Amino acid sequence: MPALTEPRWLDADQQRSWRALLRGSAKLFEDLNHDLERDSGLSLNEYEVLVRLSEADGRTMRMSALAADLVHSRSRLTHTIRRMESDGLVERSTCAMDRRGVNCTMTPAGFARLEAAAPHHVESVRERLVDRITPAQMRELGVIMAVLAEDAGSGESAPDGRDADARSERIAS
Repeated sequence: MPALTEPRWLDADQQRSWRALLRGSAKLFEDLNHDLERDSGLSLNEYEVLVRLSEADGRTMRMSALAADLVHSRSRLTHTIRRMESDGLVERSTCAMDRRGVNCTMTPAGFARLEAAAPHHVESVRERLVDRITPAQMRELGVIMAVLAEDAGSGESAPDGRDADARSERIAS
């Protein structure tokens, strides 16, 4: 990265928005995580793993693809999966197509746990986010976050109504 001669400081409005994003997102995810752990014994990270696996063919994904989809480091995901595996929610196996790869598969117990947690979690998402802002603000938030996710290589498209993802209606993530 080339050296900048003069920093492009944030103006007062940008600074307020930046700090609101930091505080608001930290508070939202802390509250959602608390609610999930209280209601289901799952962390938000574990819940997201189960959601991604539930949407995958055969409820199986390569660990590397799962890490990329969740925007987690491989070591962080491995730690989470190890804990979930000991709880019987997922299983790891060698990838048949590439012996170097590792697959993660949701077990029937993991799917049952996800099904039990989803109604409580979607209510928490509604209470803590969706019902607190207008539908237009929710759409705009989705568009903004999709722009940021593109940088992370997520492949998610902007939720602008043209390309709605039906899976989000099944299980809130």
